[in-house]
Amino acid sequence: MSEMITEYRNENTKDIDLLSTIDIVRKINEEDKLVALAIEDETPNIAKAIDMIAKQFLMGGKLYYFGAGTSGRIGILDASECPPTFGVPADMVTGIIAGGDKAIRTAVEGAEDNFELGEEDAKILTDQDVCVVISASGNPKYLLGVLAQADRVNCRTIALTCNHKALILEEAGLGICVEVGPEVIAGSSRMKAGSVQKMVLNMLSTGAMIKIGKTYENFMIDLMPTNEKLKDRAIRIVSEIAGVNNSTALQKLLECGWSVKTAIIMLKCNMDKAQAEEALRKNCGVLRRTLNSFSKL
Repeated sequence: MSEMITEYRNENTKDIDLLSTIDIVRKINEEDKLVALAIEDETPNIAKAIDMIAKQFLMGGKLYYFGAGTSGRIGILDASECPPTFGVPADMVTGIIAGGDKAIRTAVEGAEDNFELGEEDAKILTDQDVCVVISASGNPKYLLGVLAQADRVNCRTIALTCNHKALILEEAGLGICVEVGPEVIAGSSRMKAGSVQKMVLNMLSTGAMIKIGKTYENFMIDLMPTNEKLKDRAIRIVSEIAGVNNSTALQKLLECGWSVKTAIIMLKCNMDKAQAEEALRKNCGVLRRTLNSFSKL
């Protein structure tokens, strides 16, 4: 077993149980400030990972996050936000936790130590997909099983960890190692390590979605307006991009079943719904490419 850097004691917080409440908060905040700075050194590898994921998306591949405990839950959180944010199918980004859905809320004893369980869970992978294994320590046998199965089917693999001695770094095709130092409470990797994982997964999924055309400028143009807040956002996006008032934007959205991109094309290119949908289809659903194709005419 490689050294468990994530279990080290933090010299700055040895007296934390003697501090006032406000000083406890300040200590935690001081440690949290280190997280974003630590990620900075790994931005080149994060960028490589984004390009890898985007490439596989364009080839019909999917993105899978695998983790145990906190890491598994963070993967599930990021994956579950992709469909409403980017309008992608529910299975395009999937989070899988050691021990199954029960482990989302309750610890499943021994799950992260089960190599064979990792192999079994990873049988969902194909050679078109990208597999991201997530672990603060980087040593769960479950994840080594996932990587072993991924290799058998030639699935691309990425390891995200906070330990440069992590075993998953040795087995994955690409490693992202963000070391944030010992936690406020020794071994409590739901804290800084958990924040790192959340931030990096946000970068991976968001970056890949941007690369495949799921945004226009910094608008989420493929969002699914499933509630009043999102409908209001859709109206504002159409209004801003098409240069019309909110009432006109709403009218077009109602005409096209609340498809933001279709409404924008209808307004900016003076088309009906069928024409706008066909124009988007010819440009692989990418709004900027579609608008550019008409600006050149």
